[in-house]
Amino acid sequence: ITTDNLATPSITDGSKYFQPVLYTGSTSAQDITFSGNSDLAPDWLWFKARIASNHFLFDKVRGALKKIESDRTAAEATSTGSMTAFGTDGFSLGDGGSANDINGVSGTTYVAWGWAANGAGSSNEDGSINTTATSANTTAGFSISTYTGTGSNATVGHGLGIAPSLVIIKSRNDTHDWYVRTPALSGTEFLVLNTTAAKGTASPEVWNSTVPTSSVVNIGTSIGVNRNTYNYVMYCFAEIPGYSSVGSYEGNGSADGSFVFTGFRSSFIMCKSIDSTSDWFIYDSKRLGYNVDNNSLFANTNGSELTADNIDILSNGFKMRIAGDPNVAETYIYMAFAENPFGGDGVAPATAR
Repeated sequence: ITTDNLATPSITDGSKYFQPVLYTGSTSAQDITFSGNSDLAPDWLWFKARIASNHFLFDKVRGALKKIESDRTAAEATSTGSMTAFGTDGFSLGDGGSANDINGVSGTTYVAWGWAANGAGSSNEDGSINTTATSANTTAGFSISTYTGTGSNATVGHGLGIAPSLVIIKSRNDTHDWYVRTPALSGTEFLVLNTTAAKGTASPEVWNSTVPTSSVVNIGTSIGVNRNTYNYVMYCFAEIPGYSSVGSYEGNGSADGSFVFTGFRSSFIMCKSIDSTSDWFIYDSKRLGYNVDNNSLFANTNGSELTADNIDILSNGFKMRIAGDPNVAETYIYMAFAENPFGGDGVAPATAR
């Protein structure tokens, strides 16, 4: 029995398309470099201080200085003195200027998660709304799109060629929630990234009662996704075997918790109960980097990193090690990205930690 006999995935090195990195804040400008097996030129960057501080998200489609915050409903804002440029193997930071920033506290440790799309992108005309720009990486199953709402039921092209399993949309103009769709939800249901709320439904609808297709995401008339003349950003993720996994699992309320098979060793995991109020837990391969001490951050709050023992990150999936959230007897959704696939001819073997 050997992992070389398993099917070789299309992506054998996940660090080409996703990497986490830790860095220390400074009151001076600095360049941060990803240190995976391959260089990563990020198109989407998500930052969080490991102390109490907001999340900051930037992408090439909206522009390097345009920030939005996953833990707040705030509209897009220009961030001067923090994120300044996307690089070919990392990113550049300005001189901070604020404790609630991504480089503003000297000596504070930050984490940044970076994904590769396809640069600044160009308009996608597959839907009834032409996107302002869509940056799609069909190999890695990730795209970023910006569009202007019409106020009428519509479709928006995502550029992936296969149906996305996870969709996140945020209004750039006003203080409105982040809407999330996954296959664990019906066409009328949604989750909200910036709150602990369980799955919900809305009138007017968010997704027009229709699941995404291989070319478009359906949107309803909710102002959170489609207000007339308002601008939006949409992040779409399609599953790529050996690199990304989006799905659901049932918690069991035991410290000998549920095991979730992904087919790879994860470098990023985010999970959330759909049945009750629950945080959006985020784990990665850098904080702390060994089992069972994989520290939690939360997409929906500016809180400090939590050091409770929650999860084992394994060679082919992850296993919950807590009787409480995120492993109570409810349904959870998750998305995960690979550090290494589990196997395949010529693939470096994935190991647990």
